[in-house]
Amino acid sequence: MILRRTKTIFNKYKYTDKEMEELISSITILIDTREKVNSHITDYFDRKGISYKKKALGYGDYSFMIPANEKLSIPRDLYFNTTCVIERKASLEEISGNLTKERDRFEKELCLAPETKVLLIENASYDDIATGNYDTKYNRKSFIASIHSFWFKYNIPVMFMPNNQYSGLFIREYFEYFLKNYLR
Repeated sequence: MILRRTKTIFNKYKYTDKEMEELISSITILIDTREKVNSHITDYFDRKGISYKKKALGYGDYSFMIPANEKLSIPRDLYFNTTCVIERKASLEEISGNLTKERDRFEKELCLAPETKVLLIENASYDDIATGNYDTKYNRKSFIASIHSFWFKYNIPVMFMPNNQYSGLFIREYFEYFLKNYLR
């Protein structure tokens, strides 16, 4: 319903390249209030002048909104937290806990998540799972199977971020390109 209403607002207007840039640059990143250890991400946002705010999100750790802009005929803030989200895990150890001890809760959350979502796993690579380079007892074959099963079962692509210094960039760009394609 919200997606349809938002889409209707944008479908009424054809934005020029300059107006599109203004919309894109106005993106405000929403950070779930339960996200605690993410200073590497907020520091990146601060350095790059990227607007963000804490907000309780029903699912996911990050989303975005577009603030009201009368000049561009956007009468009030438009939230995309029921349309597009990023679920972030700080390590393979964290995601392995979600796939084992907290599997039911994690699956329920993914069932409710919007269609457009991605799982961002920091400080890790696929190679780390394949070679067992992580600090849990989760069997590597089961770990790989769970990652791929969740990807297809819940339509959640997995993005590995071996160096978490780029997580803020990934988050910002993910939402920017979602919006660009959404507006086309």
